[in-house]
Amino acid sequence: MLTDIEIAQQAKMKHIGEIAKVLGINEDELEYYGKYKAKISHQLWERVKDHPDGKLILVTAINPTPAGEGKTTTTVGLGQAMSKIGKKAVIALREPSLGPVMGIKGGAAGGGYAQVVPMEDINLHFTGDMHAITSAHNLLSAAIDNHIHQGNTLGIDPRQVTWKRVLDMNDRALRNIVVGLGGKINGVPREDGFMITVASEIMAILCLADGLMDLKDRLGKIIIGYTYNNQPITAKDLKVDGAMAVLLKDAIKPNLVQTLENTPCFMHGGPFANIAHGCNSITATKLGLKLADYVITEAGFGADLGAEKFLNIKCRYGKLKPDAIVVVATVRALKYNGGVPKAELKTPDLEALIKGFVNLEKHVENMKSFGVPVVVAINRFDTDSEEEIQYVQKHCTEMGVQCAISEVFAKGGQGGIELANKVVEVIDKTASKFTFLYDEKLPVKEKISRIVTQIYGGKGVVYTSKAEKAIKRLELLGFDKLPICMAKTQYSLSDDPALLGKPEGFTVTVKEVNISAGAGFIVVLTGDIMTMPGLPKEPSAEKIDIDEYGKITGLF
Repeated sequence: MLTDIEIAQQAKMKHIGEIAKVLGINEDELEYYGKYKAKISHQLWERVKDHPDGKLILVTAINPTPAGEGKTTTTVGLGQAMSKIGKKAVIALREPSLGPVMGIKGGAAGGGYAQVVPMEDINLHFTGDMHAITSAHNLLSAAIDNHIHQGNTLGIDPRQVTWKRVLDMNDRALRNIVVGLGGKINGVPREDGFMITVASEIMAILCLADGLMDLKDRLGKIIIGYTYNNQPITAKDLKVDGAMAVLLKDAIKPNLVQTLENTPCFMHGGPFANIAHGCNSITATKLGLKLADYVITEAGFGADLGAEKFLNIKCRYGKLKPDAIVVVATVRALKYNGGVPKAELKTPDLEALIKGFVNLEKHVENMKSFGVPVVVAINRFDTDSEEEIQYVQKHCTEMGVQCAISEVFAKGGQGGIELANKVVEVIDKTASKFTFLYDEKLPVKEKISRIVTQIYGGKGVVYTSKAEKAIKRLELLGFDKLPICMAKTQYSLSDDPALLGKPEGFTVTVKEVNISAGAGFIVVLTGDIMTMPGLPKEPSAEKIDIDEYGKITGLF
């Protein structure tokens, strides 16, 4: 089979203006970025905001494994399949980060014959949104150090500056640095560090903001640190919230692209799911609901991370109500959860599958607890035995959920018709009774406890003294009545990546609790979460090249 990039380069793309027409978008509501990409102007929302909403479908997955689950591929393939069965559908995805593209994880445009194109552009600079977010973030960083250097009238305590710098690249050497060295003229020395751009609170704000003015308001609320008297200092205090909004004036506009089969796709925003809330922008999702009968979107990593935060954070702020949830699983990943090493996953092993099936079982149980109908998608590989497939199907039926084979990687939309039909059937037959897991006004510890005990299946929560102090400060400052954004390993339902399957009897240790006042959530850090990843021994960048005709190779 051809590589992803070879398949993408053979795609018969239509001019993006033609794709826009499918959704009823007018020429003057598009801002072209070449032939195959466009941003959507704010005027479109004003025209369609009173249209009835279509149906919202969330695609999530079991905990990710080295075997791969194909969540984004399934999302894209399901969108293509919806078009195949005559439904007006649009896909809503996150944008890739350059760090993982050049590192090890890869891009975020799907795979095989279920991809979003132009694949090279999407996985590289795209329409410049990442660069705009990086610039806005670092403008605030520069303003902090400049204010301290110029006399520090706000009384910022350099030891309590919480706002780091960002770069959209994996660079472990920048995790912990010292700035301001070289004498008085170069500023005040202090410890600092870099995060990857997609971990920035500005990325989360962009994805949760309801328009440009809401974006500016949220930027102004960003807490960058504290004074010597332990009072919070905001971006508005530093008077750069307006300039930051200017840098983001185009980035807040959703991007329109297409799949290999010319299904429309809004691709906008991309916060990490194990650090931030892991969902594309509310702006793009809500716009899709006004323009199509079905919107297929995804949440990052497993359902315990991305989906939980999609439902408790994104749906809360966007006033969204999902009509169905698709949980993606593979036989290989379930066997990995059952203890089979990666090198042996192609060998049929029903015993390991049975042992690892509990991971899927728990995620389905969790999603059903939100009152939303669930469909399981088995992302099929040619090494899966019929006995293994039949086991998954049988036990999904016993759980009371529909189950469909998905072969979109190899067959595109045609390979997702069974899944599309079952999703439509479930939506038509079962009304969503969506409800949140918790009331955001509950005490901080109560909200965390509900996530840990009900979603992860843990028995309780342990707090470090640092976390305890942070919670008390949040309560004193009045920031405790916000949703919770858990920062946790994606590889396990617990906070220990080695605990696969469905671990029980564990406790989750909360190391730190921070406030993202602009985004509007409390960040709870568990385990060892890297906000600046590093490159592997053999990074993907070593395989990427370009020839004299501009043809790119090695990009997956």
